[in-house]
Amino acid sequence: MSMYERIHMIDQMLSGRKFVPFVELQERLEVSRATLKRDLAFMRDRLNAPIIFDRELNGYRFDKAAQLPGNQYELPGLWFSAEEIHALLTMQHLLANLDTGGLLGPHIQPLLSRLTAILGREESEISEVQKRIKVETVGARQFHLDHFQAVGSALLRRKRLVIDYHARGTDDLTRREVSPQRLVYYRDNWYLDAWCHLRNGIRNFSVDAIQRVELLEKKSEDISEKKLNEVLGSGYGIFSGQKVHWATLHFSAERARWVADERWHPQQKGKFLPDGRYELKVPYNDDRELIMDILKHGSDVRVVEPQILRDKLISEINLMKSNYG
Repeated sequence: MSMYERIHMIDQMLSGRKFVPFVELQERLEVSRATLKRDLAFMRDRLNAPIIFDRELNGYRFDKAAQLPGNQYELPGLWFSAEEIHALLTMQHLLANLDTGGLLGPHIQPLLSRLTAILGREESEISEVQKRIKVETVGARQFHLDHFQAVGSALLRRKRLVIDYHARGTDDLTRREVSPQRLVYYRDNWYLDAWCHLRNGIRNFSVDAIQRVELLEKKSEDISEKKLNEVLGSGYGIFSGQKVHWATLHFSAERARWVADERWHPQQKGKFLPDGRYELKVPYNDDRELIMDILKHGSDVRVVEPQILRDKLISEINLMKSNYG
């Protein structure tokens, strides 16, 4: 147990009791008499803790009436065990590799410095984490979210935004007044779910396609989570829409061992067929993303229905053949 953990435990024991005998403190902390005396002295001299030895009670207690010189007693803001610090260092390392937009790194760096100081082993623990844990983000798109902070601030403050939005599909640039509802991290990108006052409906916007942001001092419209999910969460993928279709997919027995454990959609339905194949049914609004994921499985998947999805998939395959013909 580190000194920081012992100090935290001493504080908890003295705060929760009228007094605590020296022997009990020593047994609980599992330290020598000299070490416990040093800890108590550190708390009094460095942290300004009002610890006194009460001879009548034959134990230590906090003297709440004491007016000690200097700053008021309080423990530093972060107190973690060594195991918790190791876990946080690991999370920071993972985030540093996954946060390609650099959104959270600058804010986490001060925390990392404090954790390293608490651990008391300089940079050795960080380098060990980096050496033992490897993060590969194959295919991840590099992006820069210049307006992420402004969007996040408006979202939490419940204020409206005016945004200049570049829709890549149509190559149109439009100015929208929106009421932010929630931020969604999906497939290596951030999306803003919002009420669009221009279109008078729920829309989702890729944050990296927002080219300008203006924060308004107008209260944001609040849309229920149920309504958001009805429009944006009813179908497969990130594309919105309320007209839901159901796709039935059959996967080969070999591929079934993986697909059976995959979560394509919260409302999906799946079952093993008598011959070992796997049947997956998923709702979708817009077939673009669904087709992209079906194609990843190649000949190990067959679209059973609807016919319109089969036809579109065949058309996509034929187009691919012609491009590489």
